[in-house]
Order: sequence, then C-alpha cells, then structure tokens
Amino acid sequence: MNLMSLTAVELGKKIKAKEVTVLEATKAALAAIEERESKYNCYVTVDKEGALKRAEEVQKLIDQGELTGPLAGVPVAIKDNMCTKDMLTTCSSKILSNFKPTYSAEAVVNLEKAGAVIIGKTNMDEFAMGSTTETSYYGETKNPWNEERVPGGSSGGSCAAVAAEECSYALGSDTGGSIRQPSSFCGVTGIKPTYGTVSRYGLIAYGSSLDQIGPVAKDVTDCATILEAISSYDKKDSTSVKREDYDFTSALVDDVKGMRIGIPTDYFIDGLDSEVKEAVLQAANTLKEKGAIVEEFELGLVEYAIPAYYVIASAEASSNLSRFDGVKYGYRTESFDGLHNMYKKTRSEGFGAEVKRRIMLGSFVLSSGYYDAYYLKALRTKALIKKEFDKAFEKYDVILGPVAPTTAPKLGDSLSDPIKMYLGDIYTIAVNLAGLPGMSVPCGTDSKGLPIGLQLIGDCFQEKKIIQAAYSFEQTRTYKRPLN
Repeated sequence: MNLMSLTAVELGKKIKAKEVTVLEATKAALAAIEERESKYNCYVTVDKEGALKRAEEVQKLIDQGELTGPLAGVPVAIKDNMCTKDMLTTCSSKILSNFKPTYSAEAVVNLEKAGAVIIGKTNMDEFAMGSTTETSYYGETKNPWNEERVPGGSSGGSCAAVAAEECSYALGSDTGGSIRQPSSFCGVTGIKPTYGTVSRYGLIAYGSSLDQIGPVAKDVTDCATILEAISSYDKKDSTSVKREDYDFTSALVDDVKGMRIGIPTDYFIDGLDSEVKEAVLQAANTLKEKGAIVEEFELGLVEYAIPAYYVIASAEASSNLSRFDGVKYGYRTESFDGLHNMYKKTRSEGFGAEVKRRIMLGSFVLSSGYYDAYYLKALRTKALIKKEFDKAFEKYDVILGPVAPTTAPKLGDSLSDPIKMYLGDIYTIAVNLAGLPGMSVPCGTDSKGLPIGLQLIGDCFQEKKIIQAAYSFEQTRTYKRPLN
C-alpha cells in the first residue's frame, strides 16, 4: 500500500486503527522525498532526524490515548515563511539563509498540538513575492504534472509537494492568491480563510493587511479538517479574530440545493484561456444540475484590483522588510565601511531582484510627494472593492470563477515579463483586499494535460458555504494524480 497516495484524513484513520504506525508514515514521506526531490525541488529543508524522533513521540501519545484527532501522526510540510523553532526558516532568501527561530508560528504550534509530524520546510518565491516559485534563492520548484512548467506561487513548494506525494498535506500562505493559484496549477485543493481566522504570529510578514495562512491538500475533507486544527484566536496577533465557530468539517455535506451561486461576467473577458473558461463554466453547470441556483452578475471595480493590490502590498513589504539589515539576525555582508554601508551592502547582496523591485515600488508610493496620490488612493479603492463584494453577497451565497487566466506557464516565461506575472493574479487578489475566504478545487485539465482550478469565494466568516459547495462538486469527480 502506498501510504503517500492516501489523503491526510485517510492516513490518520489508518494510524488510529493501528494498521499503520506513525514511524511507517513518516518513513514513507521521507522515502518519497528522497526519490522525487531531485526532480521537483519542493523543499528548502528536510528534517529527517527531527521527523523520525517526533514520530516516535507522537506514537506514544496516540497509544496512551492523549492524541485522538484526525491528523495525529500524519506527516506535514510547512511553507518556509512560517517560523519553526530551531529549524531553518529562510523565506527562500539569501538574507535569512542562516536563520533558526527561537519559537514556532502559532499555526505550527496548533498543528503540533494536533499531533502532526513536520517533515520539513517548502520552497517558495523569495519572501512570498512572485506567482511562480522561480524567485527562490534555492532554485525554482517544478510542477509535478510537467517539469517544464511552473508550480505557481508563492506557495509553489507546498502545492508541488502535495501533488508529488512528498507529504500528506502542507501549509501555505496567501497574500494575493499564493495558496489558490499554485493549487490550481498543481491540481490540488487549497483554501485561504477569512483574514484573521488563522493567527499570523510567526508568519514572516510580506503584506500584513493581506497575508493569511491556509491548508493545501488532496481534497476538500482534508482542507476543512486542517483548517479546523490551525484556526484559533491568538492574543499575540493583533489582527486575530475571535470567532464563535471553528467547526469547518460540519460543512462536508453533499448538498447544494437552493444554494445561490453568482458568476461575475467581469471574470470572463479577454485574456481568459478558452479551455479554462470552458472547464469553469462546466463546473458551474455541474452545481446547477445538483440543485444550485446559478446566475451571472456584474462585479464592479475588477480592473482596479491589481493596481490597488500592488501599491498596498509593496508599501507594506517595504516597511516589513526594513528589519532585515544585517544587525540582529540573518545574513551580513563580509566587508563594509561603517553602519550605513553595512546596511546597503547586506541588503543589496541578500535580496533578490523581485524583492528589490517591490521594496523600491513600496518606498516610492509611501514617499512624501506620492503618499496621497498612490497609497491613500489604493486604500480607498480597497474599501470600494469590499463594498462591491458586500453587495454581491446580499444576493449570493458563493461567487464562482476561475483561479487563474491560464494553466501553468513554462518556466522562465513569467520572469521575463513581470507585468504579465502580476496580471496572472487578476482573479485572486480582490479576495485578499476584501479579507474574504477563497478556495481552489481541481475542475479538469486542458489539452496539454495541465490542471485547471475552480475558485469559490465566500463572504467573511462564511467558509462553510464554500466548503459545502466545493465538497458537493468534488463528489462528481475523482482525484487525478500527475502522470510523471
């Protein structure tokens, strides 16, 4: 039996039923990494020793009846921008290439409480800046469906690791689509919860008002189960929200009768690949056949989402990344002449081109002459976009659309044209600007055999509605694996 082809929940059940030991599950994940990692480059760090030691500890706790949750003993990979105590956390950047945090992110702590075994840290776009996982200091990650294609980004390592079955599930972070878009490109399921649902404590910040941690897995059941495990109110995070309901698995119901689903006509304009359009509309039709009420509607301000997002995200990034200066932690240049020269050389040598581009853009829009013209205007636009969604959710339970305008592009294509890469986020970033939950579910493949993702968007704190719609849709198809 191939343990890595099971979903996380299925593997957890086998461990609980004593059909499989935690050590066997962990060794199966490590063997898969050893076999495939040279091909895909999903990981920055693999903690073999730590994982095997943890597996034995978890097994004891399961045997003693202290760990009874559905994820106990299941191997997980963590995106490399979440702090893990005493384990390298680099954000895939040279500037943090030697950084070992003294604490773990709250989401990671919550997983450990649930009995997870952390296998390692996954590759990503440097500081989560990019949509392809090609800007990593540790080299590009390749898409398990086709090694000449990108896995998407910035959580490309996490999504590729799940697709390549190098872990049972993974955590990613989503600032402008960084869980949903690579999930779509890699044919896996990923969910970005409502802003504030999962603590951001210990997540190395890119855009603080946009970043949110979420799960990547093989199916909707896994995603709902993992989201339940990592969600919590956290006093250490000022943006954390105290929710009454963290019971996401109760939404795993195959029933969309009477559910009102809206399809924005603005999402189906020029630039959307015809095969992606067809697969997404076919998925909408499937939900309609199952009893949902599906209608088209106009969602305003879509064209303003990208400029607003890149102004806000870059402004926040330039502020957040000012702490990486070679003084307290991380990389420091070898030779320098005085403090200011040390700052300059450390940052010049430590950051990659995409990160420098966004720091410069952010510093520009925050500068005294341009603050009102760009940053404040972007914040006002963000508020207007949220209003448009509020209006839509008065009428609809769920909004349905594509995740990305195309399937996975070839390696190198996007890097040569950054604007094209930015435009690839057109369907995902408005969700972050409005703080809404969004989910990507596989809904087919194109003529090249590359996966296509369906995006389901819910109102704030309405994850259950998108989970229910996604679960109902998922019942009509089987999970497809990469052929490689």
